[in-house]
Amino acid sequence: MREPLDWENQALTGRHRMPARAYFFGYATPELAAGRDRTASRGFVDLTGEWRFRLFDHPTRVPASFEATEQEWDTVVVPHLWQLDGHGSLQYTDEGYPFPIEPPHVPADTPTGAYQRTVRLSTPAPGEQVVLRLDGVESYAEIFLNGAFVGMTKGSRLAAEFDVTAHVVDGDNLFAIKVLQFSDATYIEDQDMWWASGIFRALYLVTRPAARLTDFHVRTHRVGDDAEVTLTAAATGATELAWSITDGGVVVAETRLAPGATATVTVPAARFWNPEDPHLYDMLITVVGPDGASEYVPHRLGLAEVTVEDGRLLLNGAYFMMHGVNRHDHDDRRGRAVGLDRVRRDLELMKRHNINAVRTAHYPNDPRFYELCDEIGLMVLAETDLESHGFANVGDLSRITDDPAWEAAYVDRIERHVLAQRNHASIVMWSLGNESGYGCNIRAMYRRAKELDPHRPVHYEEDRNAEVVDVISTMYSRVSQMNDFGEHPHPKPRIICEYGHAMGNGPGGLSEYQAVFDRWDSIQGHFVWEWADHGLLARTDEGREFHRYGGDYGDYPNNANFCIDGLVFPWQAPSPGLIEYGQVICPVRVTYAGGVVRVTNRRWFTDLSDIELRVDTWADGVLTRTDVLQVGAVAPGETAEFPYDLPVVGASEAAAIATVVTNRAASWCEPGHELGRYQLAVRPSTDAGPFPLAELCPSPLAEVLAAGEPRNLGSATLHAYPDQHRLHVDTATGRLTFDTLTADLLSWTADGRELVASPLRVGFWKPLVDNHQQEADDLWFPRHLQLMQTSIRDVAWREDGGDAVVTYRARIAPPVFDFGCHVDVEWRIAPDGAATLRAAGSPYGDYRDIVPRIGVTLEVPGDLRRVAWFGRGPGENYPDSAAANPIGFWSSDVDAMVTPYVVPQDYGNRGDVRWVELTDGSGQGLRVSRRPGERPFHFSAWPYTCEDIDAARHVTDLTPRDTVTVNLNDQVLGLGSNSWGSEVLDSYRTRFESFSFEFTLQPLKGN
Repeated sequence: MREPLDWENQALTGRHRMPARAYFFGYATPELAAGRDRTASRGFVDLTGEWRFRLFDHPTRVPASFEATEQEWDTVVVPHLWQLDGHGSLQYTDEGYPFPIEPPHVPADTPTGAYQRTVRLSTPAPGEQVVLRLDGVESYAEIFLNGAFVGMTKGSRLAAEFDVTAHVVDGDNLFAIKVLQFSDATYIEDQDMWWASGIFRALYLVTRPAARLTDFHVRTHRVGDDAEVTLTAAATGATELAWSITDGGVVVAETRLAPGATATVTVPAARFWNPEDPHLYDMLITVVGPDGASEYVPHRLGLAEVTVEDGRLLLNGAYFMMHGVNRHDHDDRRGRAVGLDRVRRDLELMKRHNINAVRTAHYPNDPRFYELCDEIGLMVLAETDLESHGFANVGDLSRITDDPAWEAAYVDRIERHVLAQRNHASIVMWSLGNESGYGCNIRAMYRRAKELDPHRPVHYEEDRNAEVVDVISTMYSRVSQMNDFGEHPHPKPRIICEYGHAMGNGPGGLSEYQAVFDRWDSIQGHFVWEWADHGLLARTDEGREFHRYGGDYGDYPNNANFCIDGLVFPWQAPSPGLIEYGQVICPVRVTYAGGVVRVTNRRWFTDLSDIELRVDTWADGVLTRTDVLQVGAVAPGETAEFPYDLPVVGASEAAAIATVVTNRAASWCEPGHELGRYQLAVRPSTDAGPFPLAELCPSPLAEVLAAGEPRNLGSATLHAYPDQHRLHVDTATGRLTFDTLTADLLSWTADGRELVASPLRVGFWKPLVDNHQQEADDLWFPRHLQLMQTSIRDVAWREDGGDAVVTYRARIAPPVFDFGCHVDVEWRIAPDGAATLRAAGSPYGDYRDIVPRIGVTLEVPGDLRRVAWFGRGPGENYPDSAAANPIGFWSSDVDAMVTPYVVPQDYGNRGDVRWVELTDGSGQGLRVSRRPGERPFHFSAWPYTCEDIDAARHVTDLTPRDTVTVNLNDQVLGLGSNSWGSEVLDSYRTRFESFSFEFTLQPLKGN
């Protein structure tokens, strides 16, 4: 039997790779060490930049001469993924392997990239060590220097170091690296992302002195207000190690220890690290050799200890909850080859939206990521580089996870991860991987993790009964199930490592999840899936930008836009889903009742001395008063009360909104940053006379009443007359023209301008959102709900009490089937020009399940683009995603209200609306409202039609029309997160049942 190829041998994880160690650098002076700039460390040579490159269609086609002889090849800029530089092809699958399953075998013709770079170096001095480090290369790499084989590595997202001292020559040195796209390692790197390869993280050389640190491990134990800090350090060639901890330049602890020894010091009155106050001490290890100090190794030390007591996670002895997200590395231009600036922007965006934890789904990050989390204050669920999800397609998810032949590969993954990152305060637990089933290799990984870091808890979701792991976990459990878990707690702490699938428009239902999490202290973490859309930037021939997803590169099989499932758009802008999540987890809660503002601190570690409230009062659309309340040092979990009389106003409509802002700068924000908004009160126009808003509906707003009165434009004689198949109704402001066969409102002129561009129709369909795809596939498409046809009968008109009344009956039903809805519609036109539409529907047949909406749609001329409304805003909101948008007076325009989802879908809904106005530049236009006492409605306004949006697969498929589509909906289905998760909760469902509603439309004169 032939020997297995190295890239098809799961028992072989590397050749000549140095043992994993902590990430650190040695510096020549204490001053350089204090700067912590790795490029200034001893012997640092940055190898990123231009490399010669060629892609081969088979590993053996790479010429042997490439190892020792410079080749005349094209160049690429490293870090990169070669497919994004035009070499080879991209493919996206969620879980399926892109080749036949036969572990450990991969395609014999696996694409292979060959890299070369010539670097001028000096021969190291005696005793010095030159180390080549690669922070990320996918999926298998062989390294050569000056024709000599240096070593081989697997583990794409795990750092690999090689001692190249013996191969360095004085002058030009030829580095050659051969990278295979697929290897046996690919079977455990199937992590729901683009299949792409290359040297995608930094690589560099460092030269270590003869007396040098080789590894260290530092850990904290809290004793009262003090911290016991223990250091174990290994070195070679050293006689002694000096260790100091300073704070603001003041030494707070110091000692000396022998290489290989362990020492403990006490930091008195310690300032412990937590995500709200991520204080870091400066730690320095001085390596002393026969000739004195040889190098200085700095480390930013956070004093943090995670323990489990009585089934609860504690950080430095205090209870906490993780409000988290799952984050992949992604750049819309470079894929997983993300720069550190982009990583920092990701983490700052998280902090700005009240997120305090991140799961590194599903692999280790660049080592600098963990330093940033230490600095910025994010708890990390540190997952290693492991997922074998593709075996689910053959019904055997645990196939290699429960195969002892793969134990070395599995254990290698957690060993290298823990050794590299265990010194970081931000890491609150390890994760053994994701969606790989369960078996003997998970148990072996757990044992190794605890050997290397006995104190931190370990997580792995598919250890469903927490046989070995310290934290029990599920993913995508429904709200009711999470409540059951809370009512019947497990002996171990619980988290939900994935939920709230943020694909496209959504997720909905986060408030209900959070209410359950807040109710049960045994549930200590929740992580939305996921942080960012994985779209890749592209341009049309005309230069218009859009983002590609699975299938856009001719790849098959693919999972289409299942990678477009983030809270952040590919260009790092927050989606409405992130804004909603930030409000739901806002660390300050504000309520108002009985003349008292109540402020609750929902933090775990720090008070609210850095917080103030800005209270804005609006009356008839005008900001009338702003007050600022200083909250003060409200302790975690405590509530403070502030007497506050909202202003007395005589307006017909009023609202008061409290905004929570910071009054201090942080590394991730400036003073004045907004953390959340809360409704204090609202008054619709049904309330007469001036009195304090405090006497009206305090939050929550379940009993808020409906819209304002239409404007009083006076009265005049109304005249209606038929003309062939037309009915003309003349009012004081203009004319309405109906088709007496179809009942269509063909024209409405007022004060010399046209107000409608297409007839108003009752409907149940709207553009499909990703989170309704399963409902569409199971319920709607099989019944052709998207193809419902309207048939009009019994059109009649009459005069009634001085008004003109047009009535008709519509049958709205799909082809093929025998169900639908009979809708009786009445238009009532008043002499002043106001037109009230009333509709009452009675479904027939056997379908009574959910529908996307119940309402009406019309088009108005394209210059009616200015939008003002009294309702929820300013942003997009839906029935189950409305916390971030209080009721107030808002204004925008149709173009600014576009939400640019990568895959076009329904967007822009505004709910709890009392009235909305669409006007041109002069203020002429249309106002829509409801009678006092009726419930509020929903509206959206698009420069496209529903059909345009449904047909589009990318934003560049949409071309704005010269009309505006206006949707006026009585009911709108909630979003849910059922693209992969929770269905719409019952209280937010719109069912195909009897309904009735009305809208009053009224011309606006302008100016």
